[in-house]
Amino acid sequence: MRLGLQTIELKVEMVAIHEKRLRKCLSKVRGIEKVEVDGSIQKVVVTGYANRNKILKALRRVGLRVEFWSPHNEILNAYASASLMINNFIFF
Repeated sequence: MRLGLQTIELKVEMVAIHEKRLRKCLSKVRGIEKVEVDGSIQKVVVTGYANRNKILKALRRVGLRVEFWSPHNEILNAYASASLMINNFIFF
């Protein structure tokens, strides 16, 4: 049974050097058509026909810490960004 086209959002703990590893790993998973990486908020958006659990498993197999994106991640990132801005303003 073939899955329909879907978009999967993931939170991947990474630094810049991990993006190459991430893209190489995902290029080996059949059914992925597009990968978008936003390193500033550690968000990866995968579009294609691949099973979401296979994608998660493949990324964990290469040593990346990954979980499905949730609205909770958006709130945490907004809070962290605001906190950094406030702290920078106070100290400078």
